[in-house]
Amino acid sequence: MSKIKVAAAQYDISFFAQWSDFADKLTQWVSQAADHQAKLLVLPEYGSMELASLFGEAIYKDLNGQLHAMQQVYPDWQALHQELAHKFDLMILGASYPVLQHDGSFRNRANLYGPDGLLGYQDKLIMTRFENEQWLVKAGDEIKVLDTDIGKIGINICYDSEFPLIARQQVAAGANLILVPSCTDTEAGFHRVRIGCQARALENQCFVVQSPTFGQAEWSEAVDVNTGRASIYTPVDYGFPDNGILVEGSKNTAQWVYAELDLDSIEHVRQQGQVFNYRDWGKQNSLKTSF
Repeated sequence: MSKIKVAAAQYDISFFAQWSDFADKLTQWVSQAADHQAKLLVLPEYGSMELASLFGEAIYKDLNGQLHAMQQVYPDWQALHQELAHKFDLMILGASYPVLQHDGSFRNRANLYGPDGLLGYQDKLIMTRFENEQWLVKAGDEIKVLDTDIGKIGINICYDSEFPLIARQQVAAGANLILVPSCTDTEAGFHRVRIGCQARALENQCFVVQSPTFGQAEWSEAVDVNTGRASIYTPVDYGFPDNGILVEGSKNTAQWVYAELDLDSIEHVRQQGQVFNYRDWGKQNSLKTSF
């Protein structure tokens, strides 16, 4: 399969009275994307934090307490994603989830589900100041590529997209598609991730899909303000948009944005493009310095 329709979520943070409210919401989101024939759905970083609302104010106002409480529903959360991926015959990159480790620490984990179950996961590798200094969510230490029916996929969780060697190693391992779930509370934060995504698409001549959290959730201690626009980025070359932005969401609504990606076009642009960013990467390593 060289072509696939991708849906990137501009995902609002909700408040739930009970688990079934969340299950209904996610089912509606996935059903809507399936109705548009999307086969790969991308949800944002920390979109899962809306589940903290299930445990009452004393928990959702406690940065550390909510991480522990959310482990209670993690098995059900995983099962729901697996059920929906199977029912609608598609892949879902679930909103990243703080997952408790054996040593008592947490990892910010993005799970990719297919029709037959979990395809793999990527933990966030480089943590923001908030995660390091306030939330105490720890970094992962392994760059992965996930095998799928459409080939290998890389995942850069938000801040990771701003560090070029992560995506470079994934692309070198065969990933022509990088998924970037993000969560930013300012326009500057959104644009940092966007600039990172576009740089990764430019230098690797690949597709990059960004899915952000969206809107206000004043009740939440963790994701109260969410700014960003779901976007899909491309190489900047023949056959692609001049600005490298294939599609982006609006500024004022939660929504999916859709695009059909021709993954075979990546190899073509690397062989026949105006420039050869991907091929020429190694040349910078052999340059001499004069300082």
